Amino acid sequence: MTNNQPPVDEESSSESAPGEKLQKVMARAGMGSRRELERHIAAGEVRVNGQVARLGDRVGPEDTIEYAGRRFSGAEIEEPMRVLLYNKPEGEICTRNDPEGRRTVFQSLPRLRNGRWIQIGRLDINTSGLLLFTTSGELANKLMHPSSGIDREYLVRIRGEVQDSMLVTLVRGVELEDGVAHFTDIQASPNNEEGQSNQWYYCVVMEGRNREVRRLWESQGLQVTRLKRVRYGNIFIPSHVRVGQWLELTHKEVSELCTTAGLAAPRKPGFQRKVLEQRERHIKKLRASPKGKGARNRRK
Repeated sequence: MTNNQPPVDEESSSESAPGEKLQKVMARAGMGSRRELERHIAAGEVRVNGQVARLGDRVGPEDTIEYAGRRFSGAEIEEPMRVLLYNKPEGEICTRNDPEGRRTVFQSLPRLRNGRWIQIGRLDINTSGLLLFTTSGELANKLMHPSSGIDREYLVRIRGEVQDSMLVTLVRGVELEDGVAHFTDIQASPNNEEGQSNQWYYCVVMEGRNREVRRLWESQGLQVTRLKRVRYGNIFIPSHVRVGQWLELTHKEVSELCTTAGLAAPRKPGFQRKVLEQRERHIKKLRASPKGKGARNRRK
């Protein structure tokens, strides 16, 4: 373990000292976000090689990290980055534990031997569709941060008469209670029929504000009767992943997602063939499950 005073920046650090910053390694292992872990390090809650760690410490494969009652070697903590795609149903909430006993999205995910699943963004209880989970706190932070400009595309059903002037306003920007918001794109669904009381639209936002899509449409006096997220960055829901089912992304897909987030592609795990074989078996199971029986895939 080496200490750097003053702390060096990310780009020059690899040349000035061995290893990686402690909070970066811990975040990649799924122990929390880098900002959260920095607070724990500053509070003296993390030890490296038996000594209380400080911000700026760097670790390598030979170092031992102690945090939250657990011990890891630098070699053990180098888990491959993993990402799950989950097709969230309406009625589930995006939290780890709910005091009201409602079902949470985490109950549907596979267990991890090390680390934890970190949720990338949120969907409210009445919104369905694409949710991403990762073991990398760094990737999660990058994908959620407004500065990354990641597209979130939704399919929305609108009740009310949608006028062209409203669509222009929604793209130009609307003053909401938490500031100006807008869609970067709106397209009517090709399946719409004239005279229907409900119309479907695809719309894109680049932020993750609370209920942003619903509030934008409601600002025009329109009612959102159904809302589903269909895309996050370059990730779409495959047709064979039904509501309530999950699928792990391949290394190639994870690498493309990292590129979208402005991160370097992760190292390719040595057991990639085994991962691909497990994924193919899981896909076959998804395709074999009866339509609408996504709950079969959930962990009880």
